[in-house]
Amino acid sequence: MALDLHDYIASYEDFPEPGVLFRDISPLMEDGQAYHQATDEIVKYAKEKKVDLIVGPEARGFIVGCPVAYDLGIGFVPARKKGKLPGKTVSASYGLEYGKSSLYLHSDAVKPGQRVLITDDLLATGGTIEATIKLVEQLGGIVVGAAFIVEIEALKGREKIRDYDILSLLKY
Repeated sequence: MALDLHDYIASYEDFPEPGVLFRDISPLMEDGQAYHQATDEIVKYAKEKKVDLIVGPEARGFIVGCPVAYDLGIGFVPARKKGKLPGKTVSASYGLEYGKSSLYLHSDAVKPGQRVLITDDLLATGGTIEATIKLVEQLGGIVVGAAFIVEIEALKGREKIRDYDILSLLKY
């Protein structure tokens, strides 16, 4: 990459737990050239994987997945919280530090055999990504990889999705 994306990532100490620096891509999104460069790297990865569909959890997955899907000329599907999707859905749960939560997809959002890339801005604990993968696979999709702008290695999210190919543009 021509730009150093590290210059476009904000840090917050002790969030989400003491001793962990949280990385935020808000400054990256303020610079269209840097943001475009980051999503271009994910587009290249998706082309190599011959992706048919992009799926991302909630709003953060949308931030990365939508421009990638647009550049590829394919669809983007959000995995959402309960009540945010009308119609018939499938669900998958994931653990939080204070309990459990679930994500949902429309039951017809992913077609059997579709090659799916999971995208998000951040790989932290991996819970939402693991749940998103479960949703895609419940519907018969084939998860060919997961792509992130930032990975916080101390939170060990990679362990939850270690069976999948992973692209992280920046590791902390």
